[in-house]
Amino acid sequence: MCGRYTVTSSPRALRDLFRYLEQPDFPARYNIAPSQPVAIVRLHEGKRQFALVHWGLIPAWMKDPRTVSLMFNARGESVFDKPAFRNAMKRRRCLVPADGFYEWQKQGGGKQPFFIRARSGGPLAFAGLWETWTGPNGEEIDTAAIVTTAANETLKPLHDRMPVIVPPAAFDLWLAGEAERAASLIAPAPDDLLEAWPVSPAVNNAANGGPGLIAPVRELPGSIEEPKPKSRKRIAIDDAQGSLF
Repeated sequence: MCGRYTVTSSPRALRDLFRYLEQPDFPARYNIAPSQPVAIVRLHEGKRQFALVHWGLIPAWMKDPRTVSLMFNARGESVFDKPAFRNAMKRRRCLVPADGFYEWQKQGGGKQPFFIRARSGGPLAFAGLWETWTGPNGEEIDTAAIVTTAANETLKPLHDRMPVIVPPAAFDLWLAGEAERAASLIAPAPDDLLEAWPVSPAVNNAANGGPGLIAPVRELPGSIEEPKPKSRKRIAIDDAQGSLF
């Protein structure tokens, strides 16, 4: 799953990668949570468009969103089967810019948060779905969900799910390709794409923010060795940690 993520690249860097026409200016965000406004890139009149939407997809046919759980993730295996996601998968796919995301590993009686990012340190594109919901008074709300898939070998020690990561060469396929062909992108990321390290439990509170949330922790219970402060080395996850979740 993907329940918290970051956007820390500069507006220019993201615009250069995603090639949308708008020139938004926005601050770095280190703890983006469901129900908050999030940036997506979608097609509008055949061109890529930057848009802010509500993170938590509301199907267009939903009468009262308060009666259902917040749908901030969509399982990739069932996007064609679930009524909530079927139409969006066919017609309204988007990319969700990110620089990393968080996952929680069970350790003893608690959970240790980890920050996960590309080994290159560059931005990522999550596969997303979007919808426009119209309320009883005519108000319109654009909403989105992040598509998830099975975890790759790097992330299995933390969780059994991960966001679908779309490589730049496949942006057009995900945004504009025929739905069944676009679905071929719903797969775990290459095992060597990502790295992870343990971070402070302060990320558990969505009200917390700032770069300190992604700093490696100095003490970590369990079997994973922390990065050494002097070298500030980012560690990858040890696949031999045992089964989780």
